[in-house]
Amino acid sequence: MEYLDNLNSNQKEAVIHENGPCLVIAGAGSGKTRVLTYRIAHLIKNGIDPYSILALTFTNKAAKEMKNRIEKIVGTEARSLWMGTFHSIFARILRTEGYKIGYPPNFVIYDTIDSKNLIKSIVKELNLDPKIYKENFVYNRISNAKNRLISPLEYKNNPILQEEDTSSLRPMTSEIYKKYTERCFKSQAMDFDDLLYNTNILFAEHIDILNKYQQLFQHVLIDEFQDTNYSQYLIIKRLASVNRNIFVVGDDAQSIYAFRGAEIRNILKFEDDFDDLKTVKLEQNYRSTKNIVNAANSVIDKNKSKISKEVWTENDEGELISIKKSFSDNEEGKIVSNLIFEEKNRNQLTNSNFAVLYRTNSQSRSIEEALRRIGLKYKVFGGVSFYQRKEVKDLIAYLRFSVNQNDEQSFRRIINYPRRGIGQTSVEKIITISNKENISLWEVVTKSSTLLNSRINNLLIPFRDLIISFSNFSKNNDAFSTASHISSNSGLLKELWDDRSIEGISRYENVQELLNSIKEFIDNEENTEKKLDNFLQEISLMTDQDKGEEEEGEYISLMTIHMAKGLEFPVVFIVGVEEDLFPSQMMISSREDLEEERRLFYVAITRAMKKLYLTYSKTRYRYGMLKDCEISRFIKEISPIYLDIENFNVTKSLVKNVIKEKTKNLSPIKKLKISSLPAGDPSQIDELIEGKKVKHHIFGIGTIKKIDLNSNQKKAIVNFKNVGEKTLLLNFAKLKVIN
Repeated sequence: MEYLDNLNSNQKEAVIHENGPCLVIAGAGSGKTRVLTYRIAHLIKNGIDPYSILALTFTNKAAKEMKNRIEKIVGTEARSLWMGTFHSIFARILRTEGYKIGYPPNFVIYDTIDSKNLIKSIVKELNLDPKIYKENFVYNRISNAKNRLISPLEYKNNPILQEEDTSSLRPMTSEIYKKYTERCFKSQAMDFDDLLYNTNILFAEHIDILNKYQQLFQHVLIDEFQDTNYSQYLIIKRLASVNRNIFVVGDDAQSIYAFRGAEIRNILKFEDDFDDLKTVKLEQNYRSTKNIVNAANSVIDKNKSKISKEVWTENDEGELISIKKSFSDNEEGKIVSNLIFEEKNRNQLTNSNFAVLYRTNSQSRSIEEALRRIGLKYKVFGGVSFYQRKEVKDLIAYLRFSVNQNDEQSFRRIINYPRRGIGQTSVEKIITISNKENISLWEVVTKSSTLLNSRINNLLIPFRDLIISFSNFSKNNDAFSTASHISSNSGLLKELWDDRSIEGISRYENVQELLNSIKEFIDNEENTEKKLDNFLQEISLMTDQDKGEEEEGEYISLMTIHMAKGLEFPVVFIVGVEEDLFPSQMMISSREDLEEERRLFYVAITRAMKKLYLTYSKTRYRYGMLKDCEISRFIKEISPIYLDIENFNVTKSLVKNVIKEKTKNLSPIKKLKISSLPAGDPSQIDELIEGKKVKHHIFGIGTIKKIDLNSNQKKAIVNFKNVGEKTLLLNFAKLKVIN
């Protein structure tokens, strides 16, 4: 069993665990995937039929990668494993057993768009206001109910849910849920949530089917256990209740999906359901430097709801965490792009070594613009590039058409958005007349009384008058005033504001971020022309350069922190670490929410392997206004001994905290020696030579191990007698050579 030689003692303990429930608490970078794959391989090597092993993941990619790794150890037997995502495995079971609850083997699976379209149809049939009963809101409401195993009847009879719907002016939500369920069943269709919901119904109502799969699955293994919701956990608990060979791997410190229904209590209270539980902790981090690991620990320690563990590493101490302050989000983008450029040149790194992480998608805009300006390729994950997002393109289309009424693509985009009753057939008719008469689309609109029937003409008159008013307004006002006027009076902002789902809020924020960029454009003294067409020209040049380049070769990764979970990069930037942004102002109303935000920050920190930058801005454009910002509490929660205090951006209070942290474990005599070091002018940089003894006003006496005078920031590595090795910037360290 040579594969066991690749494991540390804790990993091996988990892998060779024989029978009974086992919880593996896998700290960041501790090799959880290796443990899970080796565990399955070990079971097969010891005679367990692969067909009797159920292994559940959250992504098809993870399942495929693990199965490939297992196959390299045990051979093609691994192909018989029941391994896949929760949805794919339970769909497979429902294909076979679904007839018990009235579904044929060939039932249809609705994706999100299918589901939302059906909800839209039901809202229309019930003569409800689609602006109030937004399909996104209703879809999320139904989804949350199903994940908590609440049926339409239970939903209707639940006074709390009814009160919530009534107070949000959507009292008919329960009726929509009922009809939605009936229509899905009539269409022999299940949505993604139904795959879990109906599996629970199947097992609850048909004990013979449950017993069949309890006997089949001798071993049940779950990856990313902290991300399971109530519905998922109930299924796996039932399946494992006979053999009790349930093996779960997760990290409570990385539970960040409560908004999707994930319940951290599943991992925190796992022992309540399996009292003979064996717990193995994987605490050695193989990914990050000591400073990064310890900084992350110092943050997550502030959470009360957690499983006790101490992640550690044998890796190098590494560089201190750099904190960078900017005076605006625009400057923040420039600082990040310049630092990436410097890091690349100084350390021979490639674009793929870097990641920029942010709390919300709208923050990518200033980073993207700054990277483009200095020619660094990047890729935005978890969505399209900022200027390619639908809601951003919608507003830009309005802006473009207000400046140039011959723009056909913008016309197509805005003619019926927000909806004004001009369907695709009418649009095609306008385009046909335009081509036939060899006139512009706008001319067809302005002459609609003679070229089109009265119904279409009556619908076009308000649109025509709206665009004329926008055009006139733009001629007499700057770009920001015009864009604000158009976004409000077109109905676009209201359309987005009315959708209070997570996705709707994100889209609204993205439009606000576009308005922020326009405000920055006119506030920039370098831009002498501040009209709308000048701004449109600038961003059109940016987006044109962007086409087709992000997918080619090496790129810098830009993504939300949620999207970054499970990834790692040598150099990581976490931007916008400010109060009300990170933690989000919507996540500070309860301790549970704040602790989830702190776990999100922990996840962000632990993506970094070698170097971590935290950036914050003193001001940031929010909703078209320049707002003062405050450094996030999360930065203040990092033990200051892991921060680059020589960086001039760090506050004096943090420096004082460093002295306190550094000396708290020293004897009174040593504290006195540090605090009473003789004063004196610092030595010149050229006097600082490797091997020289030096004095530092905080860290005391030390010996210079290495001097780096070649980079833009001249540095020294000094081994201090009392506090260990530190990397210092010589322009700020004020070192004094001791003869």
